[in-house]
Amino acid sequence: MAFAMHINMERCTGCNNCVVACPVNALELNTVDPATTDKIYLVVDGKAKILDVKHELCAGCGVCVEACPYNVIRLVGPQEGATAAKAVVGVHH
Repeated sequence: MAFAMHINMERCTGCNNCVVACPVNALELNTVDPATTDKIYLVVDGKAKILDVKHELCAGCGVCVEACPYNVIRLVGPQEGATAAKAVVGVHH
């Protein structure tokens, strides 16, 4: 992967737009028990929402970035990735 995907779940509302828009089904929004995972980013009605990325499917096309009305997802190049990761919650590489 020649890019890094940064996901800021502090801004995510769980609208699912990115998941629906992805042409290769590389994104999945899951609801889990908050006590069952260390990948918890968003809690709604007592349930944790996590956005999982299937990196083997993601082509970095940016459709998910455009579909998100809350600027939750960013695609950055490898040189920019390390710096941007410090400011973003829920970083996926």
